[in-house]
Amino acid sequence: MTTEPGAAPPTETGFDYVVVGAGAGGGPLAANLAAAGMRTLLLDAGAAEQNDNYLVPAFHADASEDPVQCWNYFVRHYADEQQQRRDSKLVPGRGVLYPRAAAVGGCTAHHALITVYPYNRDWDAIAEETGDTSWHSTAMRRYFERLERCTYRPRPKKPPDSAALTALLRRLPFVAARYRNDARHGFDGWLPTALADPELAVQDEQLLKILLSAAEEALADFLDRPLSPLEGLGSFVDPNDWRAQTHALQGLWQIPLSTANGRRSAVRERVQAVQRSHPDTLVVRTNALAARVVLDGSGAATAVDYLDGAHAYTADPAAAPATGPPVRRRVFASREVILAAGAFNTPQLLMLSGIGPRAELQPHGIPVRVDLPGVGANLQDRYEVGVVSQMDRDFPVIRDCDFHAPRPGTEPDRCYRAWQRGEGLYTTNGAVVGITRKSRPELDTPDLFIFGGPFDFRGYRPGYSLDLTRHKDRFTWAVLKSRTRNTGGRVRLRSADPRDTPLVNFHYFTEGTDRDGLDLEAMAGAVEFVRGMNRRAGSVILKELWPGEEVGSRDDVRRFVRDEAWGHHASCTCRMGRADDPAAVVDSRFRVRGVARLRIVDASVFPRIPGFFVAAPIYMISEKASDVILGDAARA
Repeated sequence: MTTEPGAAPPTETGFDYVVVGAGAGGGPLAANLAAAGMRTLLLDAGAAEQNDNYLVPAFHADASEDPVQCWNYFVRHYADEQQQRRDSKLVPGRGVLYPRAAAVGGCTAHHALITVYPYNRDWDAIAEETGDTSWHSTAMRRYFERLERCTYRPRPKKPPDSAALTALLRRLPFVAARYRNDARHGFDGWLPTALADPELAVQDEQLLKILLSAAEEALADFLDRPLSPLEGLGSFVDPNDWRAQTHALQGLWQIPLSTANGRRSAVRERVQAVQRSHPDTLVVRTNALAARVVLDGSGAATAVDYLDGAHAYTADPAAAPATGPPVRRRVFASREVILAAGAFNTPQLLMLSGIGPRAELQPHGIPVRVDLPGVGANLQDRYEVGVVSQMDRDFPVIRDCDFHAPRPGTEPDRCYRAWQRGEGLYTTNGAVVGITRKSRPELDTPDLFIFGGPFDFRGYRPGYSLDLTRHKDRFTWAVLKSRTRNTGGRVRLRSADPRDTPLVNFHYFTEGTDRDGLDLEAMAGAVEFVRGMNRRAGSVILKELWPGEEVGSRDDVRRFVRDEAWGHHASCTCRMGRADDPAAVVDSRFRVRGVARLRIVDASVFPRIPGFFVAAPIYMISEKASDVILGDAARA
């Protein structure tokens, strides 16, 4: 059936909460609410297809282009058309590919599984900006401990029942550490974490030694001193150790991944586990594209209208052209509506509901219910760029490994057979090691994360996943710039049709708010740092392929970064702030300004993106929001 324009859609009741979006924010939140006895509906526009692209960590690039779950946004990096055209990844007439996922699990269904805790300073900054001490790093760490199931550190021993014996053990220096959790890891949560083994990604001991020695030498030279044991791969390799966060170290690190027995394990597994244990309180409805939040006469959120059907959104590669009014359904929430649709779709959904900047809503004929100028503003991202080299020989580990799911009727390669046993290269994401460093010595924490692996990665463009390992002699050092100064990006409506994607423009570098160019300088300096590592590696590297030897001077490097940078951690479009902040969209308890019974729990609420990789911080705020919402419900 279709719903005629202006007609009331079919309605449904019986839920305490309706959560829109089953990604890193909404999935764990809905699971926690349901596990606490609240009848919760979790809506997602995608499905939950379980194939090799999803399950195999090494296939994460294929997962991002898998038509069963991918949403392909095409965004602008610049308003300046001439500058926009300088990007080799540009698809004429569309923009630059920005992969997202529509699936139970959201983008955790295709991300590279990197699970790195943000620096304490990032949480402390939110506490300062909001005036809410519950956001302080010492309080936030407990949410990481609650959600993590660490598999690479020994669980602290349980103290003996005897108080006298416990007191004695605490006085023995080496023994006492076994009974403490100084690293503040969690061991009983829903998210398993494991350390990737660098040797799995290379399996050429001589080549690995050369690459890591070059990295260590370059970092020591940058710091103008030898590395301490806490900064090198010799002893202290865990970036999620609480002590590493406290000291905000620059150094070389192994990379924690969210895998279990060599398989992807994240939000979907948490949601499905709670579905099995609490089938009466958690209902997951897939192929349900949220169209708007329904507000009552007093301006309170009471329900969500959604489109019932697969492939409704135009970002879906299987979406068909709209031929008429979509099928709409309405579901009521007796307590609250919670949006967790991500940095693009949450502001779009707010604006479709009449919540947003008046100047943005009126041209589309949307009645303004709440004039919130911050909706869609403050869009931020990381900057990333790759330095790709050709090695002097193929990497043995990938020589006869396809890095793609076996085609029907074909014999699986040896790496896939090893993965089926829970072993080998396909159990990792392909990264060898991570390097953290400061782009400027006066910074209080590192803002650059540089990670390398045996692949050829130059950014996102259609078909990129097929090119990553087409050649077996390529190595990429990928540079990620966090704590970017640019907050000038924006998400705007394309139309009033919920099936249309929004207009997304990041306004990169000085086109945005980084007028003094510090982001660009940081990226250019990081490219030169990587080139220094490669020079130290000597003859094992034949030549640099990207950006290439023709990009020689510092000005050339700046131009390369300005033209070719990309990102995939879009955030901050419904940012959190104090009550007197006119640009704030939500308060520190996730409540939307001026709208009762409506909250947002996803990456859009951050004032600034915490840490290097955004998945872990979103998991943490999902856990925090669960406590806040259940606490408010208990007091109601």
